[in-house]
Amino acid sequence: MSTDIAQALKDLANAKALAASATRRLAHAGLTAGHAAYFALLTEDLAQELTRTQVHAAAALRSTGAHKLDQESFQAITDLGPDPSIEEIDEAKGRTTTGRTHFKDAKGLMTGWLDIPRSTAAARLVQADCLLGGVDEAGQPTAPWLPELAAQFQDPNIDPRLVASAAMKLHSVRKDLGEGNAAEVKKQQLQAESAAFLRSEPKSARKHINDLVAQVKAGKRPLKALLDGIGIFKRGMRKGLVEYLFRVLPSQSAYIDAYFANLDNPSTVAGNRQGLKEVDAQFTGEETSGWDDEGSKPDWAKDRPGDEDVEDDPPEEGLNPDAEDPHSQADDHRPEGEDEEHQPEGDSSEPEPASGEWEDLKPERRRLVGFMALLMSERKPNGSPPDQQAGLASSQVSIILDWEKLQRKMEDFAVTSSGILLSPGEARTALCTAGILPVVLNGKSLPLDLGRTQRLFSKAQVRALRAAYRGCSYPGCSMPAQRCEADHLDPWEKGGRTDIKSAVLNCLIHHTARHCGLFQAVKIPGSRPMVLLPPELDPEQKLRVNTYFMTPAEALEAEALAEETTARWRAGLLDVEIAEP
Repeated sequence: MSTDIAQALKDLANAKALAASATRRLAHAGLTAGHAAYFALLTEDLAQELTRTQVHAAAALRSTGAHKLDQESFQAITDLGPDPSIEEIDEAKGRTTTGRTHFKDAKGLMTGWLDIPRSTAAARLVQADCLLGGVDEAGQPTAPWLPELAAQFQDPNIDPRLVASAAMKLHSVRKDLGEGNAAEVKKQQLQAESAAFLRSEPKSARKHINDLVAQVKAGKRPLKALLDGIGIFKRGMRKGLVEYLFRVLPSQSAYIDAYFANLDNPSTVAGNRQGLKEVDAQFTGEETSGWDDEGSKPDWAKDRPGDEDVEDDPPEEGLNPDAEDPHSQADDHRPEGEDEEHQPEGDSSEPEPASGEWEDLKPERRRLVGFMALLMSERKPNGSPPDQQAGLASSQVSIILDWEKLQRKMEDFAVTSSGILLSPGEARTALCTAGILPVVLNGKSLPLDLGRTQRLFSKAQVRALRAAYRGCSYPGCSMPAQRCEADHLDPWEKGGRTDIKSAVLNCLIHHTARHCGLFQAVKIPGSRPMVLLPPELDPEQKLRVNTYFMTPAEALEAEALAEETTARWRAGLLDVEIAEP
């Protein structure tokens, strides 16, 4: 057994040396595109395996009490170097002592000796508890806190980084679950739902698990408690800027999101990029190229006699003054709690422009421009809103009421088109003030079908499609419905009909990709269209649905339907139609 352990450690040392050697050679090689792609694929596979290795190593440090090694043992381990022999490794078993040592516990050893950040060390130990098991006060091993996720952590077909992240999320709500059998039932349900997301649609799993955790942390707080916490709070001056904190109800958040969606859309008047730059210049005084000639400039923007051009301060040494901000080309559609490293792989940003001019304003700054334009706009004498202009958007929010869920008194009977759950009180308030446009889903949709009488989809049809599908059809894409185009699944030029059942929403990128044959839309009898990815992206060849804008409960239902539909299709029990590109 001792020799086997020494050989395994020798293999790990060799793996490090091999990876370093390969990286040095590939970094200076003239790679072809295919070899570069394989290089990246192997690197990610290695990173996934390394995640497992790191958690196992943290568990081993704690279970063996490695922080109690004496000074001679630490010196012997350090002296092994990068290429030890089997015999040298076998001799470096180490001795623990009951006396005073350098480190208090495994976390102290990881931070003090291995130079791992304290928060990272703590996270790995928590992941070890959840996915591998820990030790009790008597030093006896304990079972993993999340056994279902523990099995997935060892599954080579599931990214262990996502599993480890999910374990951390679920561990963060352990105090919110309560105590006793009820708490255990809640934990098992959370674990089962999280495992289902990781297994069926990993691209959207992080977002849905974040939503599940947020629901647990929110609990059933009374409306008065929610109302006591909302408002706009001035936080004071920080780094030359005045900070405000917004806290709003979910229903209010839906209006804000809809307003920003229009500002983010360059095809609307409100989101016109050049117009936004001109409006921004009114607040900031920055120069803009928004006027065609000197005569069209307002008085404050014209050069005055005596004004002199002053050269800007030279850029700091080592900085490229012409380099674009890497974040200025992408909109942030990432849900709260989701970090940049694991952003959904769908197209969550605007199409990259031919030049960066109209994207000089970052998404955050564009939205501030729109907010300021709203505050400073003047209403017409009759009280009606001002004319459309850059930065001044309209907030149209769709709320889907599920009659069957309402009858069963389920919590998610009222959901906005962006997947935000509304409480019964918020839904009633919306019904009192909103313009009600009944859109009957799951019906025959005959009133909205235009057949061959019209090629383009009508506004009513697009409204129905947005309510039904909420966003782009491509799995994992986070482009909202307002930024998507209605796409004929039956080509019009080949006799296709402009009917709801023959339509789907796609963002500009994935609309083009479908027509280029990069993925296929599949028409399912009695169901929403699904997507079939090519074998190189999905070796399992499963029918898939984009659940990004669904609530966790809706997403689980949709994934179960996709699994069932795939099984029936493969068994020859269901006739599906793959749409032409």
